[in-house]
Amino acid sequence: MTTDTLTGVFEEHRPVLQGVAYRMLGRVADAEDVVQEAWLRWSGGDRSAVREPRGYLVRVTTRLAIDRLRQIKARGETYVGPWLPEPYVTDFGDTAPDTAERAVLADSVSLAVLVVMESLSPLERAVFVLREAFGYPYADIAAMLDRGEPAVRRLAGRARKHIKERRPRYDVDPARRRDLTDRFLAAAAGGDLAQLMELLAPDVRLVGDSGGKSRAPLRVLESADHVGRFLIGVAGKGIQDPAVRFLELNGGPAVLVLSGGRPDTVLQLDIAEGRVQTVYVVRNPDKLRALVP
Repeated sequence: MTTDTLTGVFEEHRPVLQGVAYRMLGRVADAEDVVQEAWLRWSGGDRSAVREPRGYLVRVTTRLAIDRLRQIKARGETYVGPWLPEPYVTDFGDTAPDTAERAVLADSVSLAVLVVMESLSPLERAVFVLREAFGYPYADIAAMLDRGEPAVRRLAGRARKHIKERRPRYDVDPARRRDLTDRFLAAAAGGDLAQLMELLAPDVRLVGDSGGKSRAPLRVLESADHVGRFLIGVAGKGIQDPAVRFLELNGGPAVLVLSGGRPDTVLQLDIAEGRVQTVYVVRNPDKLRALVP
């Protein structure tokens, strides 16, 4: 292949590779590093035996992501406060040609699912991502991971059972989530505790991720009273020349709060039965750099 052809083939599959790497790692920068390494393997390696570029590239990316995930776990780094995946701009474009497939892709990258996936082993996570998000046959996954198909099926079964037992079930309809997010913001910004309490489920949880680098709760807040009073108390404080923008993150509507033109906070809600079940607040500046206004 010529250099232009090599580049063209790789760029054609980049969105899928980025999607695999991000679901594996939950970190945008790490996912980009993995995809870049996959490009180096693709452009500088022996491709004489490659008959199906997409399968080859997904295999390389998955293995690199497994290695990166093992390195992260081996370092045993201590994170200050609750951890959330790095917000990920989701624009599926042509990778999801119908509504059903788009829903699967959005669900597989949701904050709720990614948080649960953190407790899977690297191999379980790889099998779950390849099977559930991208629909690869077990035989193909086995070849990618150099494992027998029965072993891959067992890994998939354990991962699926683990996710099913721990993941909450939320309403993923974008229109309903956007409407409730609008009302939620209006109540919080207006200091209307009564209205806010009507929108919160009694057992609502607020998960704030600051990494110790900005102000956010260092533990998960629980109950409508605690969450509501906290939100009313902090709304708009410490933010200079505030501006709010809606965008799609992790498969659903989210709010980006800007302070002085720079990303300050990402807020996203999970809802069920018309009420807010979980409030996700990301304030770690390292996780907001990619969200260019």
